[in-house]
Amino acid sequence: MMSWLADPLTNFFSFLSVLLLLALIKAFHKLWWTPTRIQNLMAVQGIHGPPYRLIYGNTKEISNMQKEAMSRSINLSHDIFPRVQPHIHSWTKSYGKNYLQWYGLRPILVVTEPELCREILNNKDGVFPKQKPSNFLKKLVGDCISITEGEKWAKLRKLSNHAFHGKSLTNMLPDMIASADAMVERWKNHEGKEIDVYEEFRLFTSEVISRTAFGSSYLEGQNIFEMMMKFYPLLFKSLLKVRFPGMSKVFRTSDEIESDKLEKEIRDSIMEMVKKREQKAVTMSGEEESLGSDFLGLLLKAHHGANEKNRISMNELVEECRIFYFAGQETTNTLLAWTVVLLGRHQEWQEEARKEVLQLFGKQNPNPDGISKLKIMSMIINETLRLYTPGDLMGRTVAREVRLGKLLLPANVELHVPPLALHHDPQLWGQDAALFKPERFSEGVAKATKDNMASFMPFGLGPRMCVGINFAVTEAKIALSMILQRYSFTLSPGYVHSPSQFVTIRPQHGVQVILQSL
Repeated sequence: MMSWLADPLTNFFSFLSVLLLLALIKAFHKLWWTPTRIQNLMAVQGIHGPPYRLIYGNTKEISNMQKEAMSRSINLSHDIFPRVQPHIHSWTKSYGKNYLQWYGLRPILVVTEPELCREILNNKDGVFPKQKPSNFLKKLVGDCISITEGEKWAKLRKLSNHAFHGKSLTNMLPDMIASADAMVERWKNHEGKEIDVYEEFRLFTSEVISRTAFGSSYLEGQNIFEMMMKFYPLLFKSLLKVRFPGMSKVFRTSDEIESDKLEKEIRDSIMEMVKKREQKAVTMSGEEESLGSDFLGLLLKAHHGANEKNRISMNELVEECRIFYFAGQETTNTLLAWTVVLLGRHQEWQEEARKEVLQLFGKQNPNPDGISKLKIMSMIINETLRLYTPGDLMGRTVAREVRLGKLLLPANVELHVPPLALHHDPQLWGQDAALFKPERFSEGVAKATKDNMASFMPFGLGPRMCVGINFAVTEAKIALSMILQRYSFTLSPGYVHSPSQFVTIRPQHGVQVILQSL
């Protein structure tokens, strides 16, 4: 009788043993065998890097290096690469221009050779598509043009090109000028006193987006911006945290719960803005033109369009609004802030820029023809974008086994192109690469980069180059022109130079200047 009972138990435990063995083999393969195989494959080809560490990869090292770098002061040096991306700065020195690092179990090839960067970002034959978005990236930008691929991307790109180029961009100039005028008028109360222009530029860029893209005042969009100011810091806290599959939904931190709540509230606020525009159109004539000609109007026309192939969903519409709120405000805000830091320190270039502005516009508001002729200001902006590059890196993935230059890359390896590393490379820009020298761009970007355009890519490169580049630069030129017409400025003794990586490269403690009326 006991023998009869023992057999099923024996079989059951044998079955459990087999399952356990298979699970151990799978775990060993995923946690150790595959990373070791990829490391060895790349090492044979001369690509090395910090050693893979079980489960965490190099995330702890990166986090510690970033904390240590941020704890150091760099005075007023523009040599910000070691501070903002200390791991890339250190590891490119130790392992070469291209090296392998690990985010948890994810192998990442960091590439800083211009020719290879250009090959990756041009993405011929679709072998280097955008990497599959992580939960972090999905929360950061949503399912928008920045991370989509294929037909969906082509549809959204065409729509955005129409919104931010040519006549559409020209139509936005009066609103940009009105917002800049309101800002410089507000500054009259601060003449001879310290003012944080970084905060002022945040308000200015927020209002420009609300007016030009959504046809509303800053007050209507203020709630969205305030929620985003809370949302993104919470999101970035979790960037380098390694999660065990399936556990992130079970063990959630208070930050994660709060960020989810804010994400929903941001979406609901945008939806409310969309509904108000649709209701207004119905109240007026019901015709397509009544939806408006701004960015939101163009998105709504695409949503309600008769051509099903070109039609966008409501979710796509909301996500495009969200990314434009985020990217449109953040990029121009930091560009303006760092340009003022540079002109506040380098007074000779501030005077040169002012002479050009007064020669073209006098005391009148900027006009489209004059904006296109701002050569010195273009040089200054390009040099600012080189030294204080907005984006930290561009990510791609290897769709299938493929050659990149002389390298043979296995499928699913991620590729990171860090523009800041290229922009501060003495081999590309000379031994004075860390100095502010706008004259580098006196003959245009092509001559400055010796026709190697991959040496300078503040807004990306290739077909995925940022669609809002003309919008951001035009907005910056208008704001700077109207400031230079009315004020001279110097950096305040209270200014602390502290570039930090947070979506873009931000001035961690703001930008305090002393204004003098002209």
